[in-house]
Amino acid sequence: MKQRTYRLFLLLFLSWAQRSDADGERPTCGRCDQEFLCNCAYDGFTRVPVVTDRALTFDLSFNSITEVTDDDLTGHRKLKVLSLHGNSLAVIHPSAFDSLWSLENLDLSDNNLTALNHEWFNKLGALQQLNLLNNPYSRLGSPPVFQSLVRLRRLAFGGPALLEIKRGDLSGVTELEELTLHANNLERYESGALADVWPLGHVTLSLYGPFLTNPALASAVLADVSYPNTPIVLQDAHLIGKESVQPIKVSAKKRIRSATLRNITISDQAFMEAMWIMNGQPITYFSMEDVTLTSEGRWELPSATNVSALDEVFVRNPVILDLMKFVKYSEFFLLLRYPRKISAINAKVFVINRFSTLLLGNLQYLDLTDNHLSDLALEETLWYGCSPMKDLRVLNISGNFLRSLSTLSQMVTKLSKLTHLDVSRNGYSSMPQSCSWPHTLRYLNISGAKLITITGCLPTTLEVLDLSYNGLNNFSLFLPVLRELYLSGNKFVNLPDGRLFPNLQTLIIQSNTMNMFGPSDLQSYSRLQSLQAGQNKFVCSCDFVSFLQSAFKDAGEVQITDREESYVCDSPLYLQGRPVGGVSLSVVECHQVLFVSVSCGVALCVALLVSILLWHLHVFWYLKMTWAWLKAKRSSRRRCQKDKMDTEALLSFDAFVSYSERDASWVENYLVPELEQPGENGEDSSNPRGPRPLTLCLHKRDFLPGHWIMDNIMSAIERSRRTIFVLSENFVQSDWCRYELDFSHFWLFDGNAGDETAILILLEPLSRDNIPKRFYKLHKLMRSTTYLEWPQEEERVLEFWKSLRRALRVEEEDDD
Repeated sequence: MKQRTYRLFLLLFLSWAQRSDADGERPTCGRCDQEFLCNCAYDGFTRVPVVTDRALTFDLSFNSITEVTDDDLTGHRKLKVLSLHGNSLAVIHPSAFDSLWSLENLDLSDNNLTALNHEWFNKLGALQQLNLLNNPYSRLGSPPVFQSLVRLRRLAFGGPALLEIKRGDLSGVTELEELTLHANNLERYESGALADVWPLGHVTLSLYGPFLTNPALASAVLADVSYPNTPIVLQDAHLIGKESVQPIKVSAKKRIRSATLRNITISDQAFMEAMWIMNGQPITYFSMEDVTLTSEGRWELPSATNVSALDEVFVRNPVILDLMKFVKYSEFFLLLRYPRKISAINAKVFVINRFSTLLLGNLQYLDLTDNHLSDLALEETLWYGCSPMKDLRVLNISGNFLRSLSTLSQMVTKLSKLTHLDVSRNGYSSMPQSCSWPHTLRYLNISGAKLITITGCLPTTLEVLDLSYNGLNNFSLFLPVLRELYLSGNKFVNLPDGRLFPNLQTLIIQSNTMNMFGPSDLQSYSRLQSLQAGQNKFVCSCDFVSFLQSAFKDAGEVQITDREESYVCDSPLYLQGRPVGGVSLSVVECHQVLFVSVSCGVALCVALLVSILLWHLHVFWYLKMTWAWLKAKRSSRRRCQKDKMDTEALLSFDAFVSYSERDASWVENYLVPELEQPGENGEDSSNPRGPRPLTLCLHKRDFLPGHWIMDNIMSAIERSRRTIFVLSENFVQSDWCRYELDFSHFWLFDGNAGDETAILILLEPLSRDNIPKRFYKLHKLMRSTTYLEWPQEEERVLEFWKSLRRALRVEEEDDD
């Protein structure tokens, strides 16, 4: 019982887990750019992920999505492009695309869709391009799947599994610009199945099996899509023998003008038969791409073959099996006497002999890109400068093994109608000082070489010059009619001088080593309209960043036409890798001179204001006085240590008198006689209890000559018991009196004196408001100390002297 219950519970749990996994939340894809292009390819999604409903392009190619449900794309009404290419898609719900009203391009190729459903496309009225290639469906289905796609212009369908195409399968498709059909294994085709599509712009057919085993079926398909103005591309076929090319007769009868063989294996016999079929037909363009030629090269072309309407032959990447067995080419080259344009790209051409060249007298365009031509072979091909190709206007011999520009110029100088010459991707490493070119030459391409200098070899008739991807670092040649100059991939540090190109309109100089450019560099270009200079090593200075950002926003006379993202800072280091358009530099970085000037000016103003404030507060004076006191104090201590005397031994004066020189008469005539010679002023000096004479220190009399005056002041204050300040208007105007007053202040707070060291005498009425604020000690003393005033009345003079003596504590000292 318990075991059954356990199994039942386990079964329910697994069922719930599977349902949860199936109904789980859809994954998200956040790779959407500013243009609402959501690139979710190669992300391993098994379900359609969630993206913004504003997406315009939704790329889900190369994932592992197996199913698209009704809800997966709901809300994407603005979506225009949807790609589900390369998934494992096997199921699409009937209404999966119903909300995609604006969809224009749908790619369902390379999936596992075994059947097509018309309901998928019922609501896709705006669809213009549909790709259903390489799915395993064998028929298109009924009712017609394209019935509602009235705006469809490009349709690709078919694959290895397609076996049948019936009339009405393309019902609803009225005209196409491009039709691609892969039907290599097609077995049944109803004539007229593709005939209703008209006009038909371009057709690509893969009919390997029908051409090989059922030529009638291949003929029926070709008959329905062959029109004079419809280019036909036939690919993936094996044409061996005359019978294999018989279906082409149908197209020839329809007088097609353009035919391309792509990825075809064809024998010389089949090729000649095809040319015979085209005999007298108005075919003007014939192309062979990735074609393999077999057999022995026996080009037995009937003499009556006429393909004179053939105007252009294009051959690219041909492969010739058993080349050494090919006995001759002359008949083949007889076909080339008609075209005016011949391209043989990567055809392993190493020379064109003189006989073949004689047949090219009408040639106007010759493209021999990516072959094996050398300088010697070029001389042979162009008849050592006497080529019969007198009408040649365009010559492209890029990607060969040419080395000498001198030889090249000699070979083409007599091509009097040559206007375009492309010799890019050759081995030119130097340029002669002078060359001879056709006077008609207007376009010259020498890009991808190894040139390091430019000389007068370049023709002055050029209108377009391409020197990209060389090793150039300078350009000093005058080209008066040049309109376009391409210099990308070189080593230019600066823009070339625009005065060399008075008619230049386009300059492309990307991927060099330029650091910056600006308006001054562009002013020399009088007619420049377009500039591309991205992918350089830009130094993001303020001027460059400002110029470039303004150029991006406001297109001036010169427009920067490449992408803003290609302009990236290389230095300074902290900006490396950042787009120039997003850089924001500070005022300090952009205006250093102005910033330094303003900063210095502000600092000077602040310093001036602070100096004025300090001067107003007398800070400088205080600092000066403090320094002087400290210096004098140090000298005093040295004297004390030298004399080894205590403080009492140093007190040799009763009082130090501080006064203004202008008040010297009062001090000398009144103060000194009264205190030092009390008997001379009428007092009884013989009285043993009378006032004893005092010893005063006066700077005129007692300062030691030859000593620093600060040392004298400090020494006098230290050696005096008291300091008498004779206050007057003259006193507060004297710097030395200030020193003496503040030295006394320092001495008071130095701990070597009492609290009543200073004695103030007012010679004249002196208001505290009239005393400068720097005399803060004097203000304090006048507020806290009783001062003596010199009396104006004679009868109060005696009392004044008694008060002064009491202040000097003479009596107390005598008792001691």
